[in-house]
Amino acid sequence: MPSFTDFDLDPAILKALEKMDFKEPLPIQVEAIPLIKQKRDLIALAQTGSGKTGACAIPICDRVDISRQVVQALIVVPTRELALQYATETQKIGNEKGVKAFAVYGGEDASLQQSKLRHGVHVLVATPGRLIDFIYSRMIDLSHVETLILDEADEMLSMGFYDDLEFIIQCLIHDHQTLLFSATMPPQIRNIAKRHMKDPQEVTLIHENASPQSLEHRFVYCRHQERDNVLLKLIEQLNPQQALVFCRSRHQCENVCRMLQKQIGGVDYLHAGLNQDVRTIITSKFRTGRIRFLVATDVAARGLDFSGVTHVFLYHLDEDPDAYVHRSGRTGRRDRVGMVVSLVTSRELHVVKGILSRINRPIEWIGDPPPTDNRRF
Repeated sequence: MPSFTDFDLDPAILKALEKMDFKEPLPIQVEAIPLIKQKRDLIALAQTGSGKTGACAIPICDRVDISRQVVQALIVVPTRELALQYATETQKIGNEKGVKAFAVYGGEDASLQQSKLRHGVHVLVATPGRLIDFIYSRMIDLSHVETLILDEADEMLSMGFYDDLEFIIQCLIHDHQTLLFSATMPPQIRNIAKRHMKDPQEVTLIHENASPQSLEHRFVYCRHQERDNVLLKLIEQLNPQQALVFCRSRHQCENVCRMLQKQIGGVDYLHAGLNQDVRTIITSKFRTGRIRFLVATDVAARGLDFSGVTHVFLYHLDEDPDAYVHRSGRTGRRDRVGMVVSLVTSRELHVVKGILSRINRPIEWIGDPPPTDNRRF
C-alpha cells in the first residue's frame, strides 16, 4: 500500500500530514504528486471529493523555498468559499515547514489583502476577478511564480471566466509549470491545454460511472405545489445527520429556508447575494456542525468539503446533468456513505433520463413513481 513517505517529501510536510491524520495517499494523490514533483505540466481529471486539493498542495508546499518571501505558487479557483478552503488546507499542510498561504477574493478590503501580500506569501489562492484587479493595479508581483494551478477549471469556464483565465496565463511570461484540475473536459479546457501547456501528462480517475458507489440516488415524484411538504416528510423520514438542500435561485433558497425554519431547528441559507463575512461565518458553522440543514444555491455545489453531510436534497432539478453530479458530490465523499434525493415534477421528468445516463444507475423512487404515461426513461 502506498505511503506519503514514498514521495520523498520534506520531513516537515510529513509531520504536518500526520497531524492532519492523513494516513495514506488517495488515488489522485498517488498519480499526481510524483508528476508535480518532477515539474511536469499536468491535466488531472477526478470526481469531486477525490482529494485533489491535497494532490496539489502537498507537492507545492514541499517545493516552496521559505527563505524567499515571494509568491511561488498561484492557485486560481472559481469561488470565494473554495479559495478560503484551499488556502486553509494549504496552510495546514505547509505549517510545520513555515509555508505562508493566503487567499484573495472579491468582497473583502483590497488594501488589507495587499498589506498581507507585502508581508510575504508563498502560495496565493485567488478568484479570477480579484486577481485581475490586482494585476491591473500593479498590486501583485507574479514574476516569481513557478507553478500555476487552475482548479475546478470546468466550473470557471461555465461561469464565463475563459477570457480571464487566458489573461492570467498570459501574464506569466516566464517559464513555469501549469497544473489543471477538473471534473470534466470540455473543448475549451483542451484549447487552454494546447495553447499554454508543455506536453501535459494526463491523470484520469473519472470512470463511466460519474458517481461513487457509496452514494445512493433516490427520486421522489410530486406536484409542484407539494415540494415543501414532501421535503419536510423526507427530512422526518430519513433523519439526516447533516444535509444540504439545493435550490435554483436566491429567492427560492431564502423561501425554502424560511419554510424549514418554521418546522425544524438548525437551518440557514447560503447564496452569492450575501456579503462575504456572512458567507464565511455560515460556511464555517455548517462545516463544524453548528448548522444541520443548509439551503444553498450552486455557490456550495463545487469543491467545498463538508465531511459531515449525509444527505443532499435537490429541491429543483437543473437541466444540466453535470450540475446534478456536482451537487450530489457534496455527500458520499472519499467513499463515505451518502444519499441524494431529488424532487421531480412532471416538468422535470425529461431531466431524469440524462442524469441516469450520467451516473449510470437505474431509477429508484421513494414512494409512488410517476404515472406510466408520464415516464420518459
